[in-house]
Amino acid sequence: MHRDLRILWWVNGVDALGSQASGLVLPLLLLELGHGPGTAGSFAGVAALTGVVLGPLLAIPADRGRRRRLMTGSAALAALATGALALACLGRPALWVVVSLAMAERLCAVAYEAASRGALVRLATVEQLPRAAAGMQVGDQVSLIAGPALGGALFQLARPLPFLADALTYAAAALGVRAVRTPLDTPAPDAAPHTPSGTVALAGIAAGTGAGTDTGRRATWTDRLGAAKAGVATVAASPVLRLVLVWTSTAGGALTLLFYTALFRLGGDARGAAAGLVLAAAGAAGLLGSLLAVPLVRRLGAVRLLALTAWLLPLPCGSLLWARGAIGWGAAFAGLSLLVPLITVVLSSAAVACTPVALQSRTASVLGSASALAAASAPPLAGVLVTAGNARTPALLCTALFAALALYTQLRAPAVLRAGASAAAQSTAGTGDGRG
Repeated sequence: MHRDLRILWWVNGVDALGSQASGLVLPLLLLELGHGPGTAGSFAGVAALTGVVLGPLLAIPADRGRRRRLMTGSAALAALATGALALACLGRPALWVVVSLAMAERLCAVAYEAASRGALVRLATVEQLPRAAAGMQVGDQVSLIAGPALGGALFQLARPLPFLADALTYAAAALGVRAVRTPLDTPAPDAAPHTPSGTVALAGIAAGTGAGTDTGRRATWTDRLGAAKAGVATVAASPVLRLVLVWTSTAGGALTLLFYTALFRLGGDARGAAAGLVLAAAGAAGLLGSLLAVPLVRRLGAVRLLALTAWLLPLPCGSLLWARGAIGWGAAFAGLSLLVPLITVVLSSAAVACTPVALQSRTASVLGSASALAAASAPPLAGVLVTAGNARTPALLCTALFAALALYTQLRAPAVLRAGASAAAQSTAGTGDGRG
């Protein structure tokens, strides 16, 4: 099992590396082709909305026994789309060509992410979840260090190279998923006992029968929509998941706004080099935070660590009000990136532990869709603010949001997380761990 968990870590890291490399370059490509920050920001917003609409629907087949096929197939198709974009960049592609191929890659990425969100619970026990989540964070942060710098350097050599690199990492991810031996598609035998009270009908939907339908009848659109709603109902019924929902949506939108503000402010003049270095510094700090997460959870406990980190977040964000140039932005982003992985490890492990195994992908997709919906307005807003010449407004807005999150966390998180941990421990002790 440790072998398969390490493979999943590597797959996540490799996939994130390519996404970071091309993700930095795509807005810069649009700028180089003569389009303004508003166009680049609007495209990023539309791309984020695709995850909101499709994520919960694509999570249904993942929860119903097609997780491995969905992960490998979507990664292979994404490799084709980004490879085609690399070929198009040999010339001077029209806007519709870039947008079409980039949207095709985005749709495949949404499918891959929706399926992969349910894989971690099959490879780790409840006690191993903080370490497993921290391993995923390490891969994300390593990609933040290497990805932007790699993308910026490759973009300087030739425009197609970052997209070619992304295509290769998608292909590697597809092969890595195939190498995992654990049956990712097999429903866990303890899925039903883990189902929260009041969602018994949803267990039938998760099993593939649909509430109020005959077992052998083909699923209708009503059944599919009901299955998608199962994730929404699970989030609504769980105080822990509602806490995660507030954090992912609010913090995700704030960080996306800051990211695109930095990209538009630094990317145009330095042609990506300054923005790449800022994000690389942020990734280095995030890697340190990911490595410290598990020891700090053991030393301070999840509740104390979450509250302390929440109150520290407004400090580096507020420093952006006085930041000048790449050094100031890099220092502030490094502070944010050092703290965010600590929160992510605590909340992601708590969310996985309290979610029914048969609903992992759908529940995680609901959380991801809420975050994507909040983040969808951030790129266009950043474009508007940067074009208007006001760089302090995003920093002031995000500082206020982080301060409000800290207050909310202080009031709600202790009781919610302790109750969730107690319920998960009792459920595991009463039913046994169904993971291999």
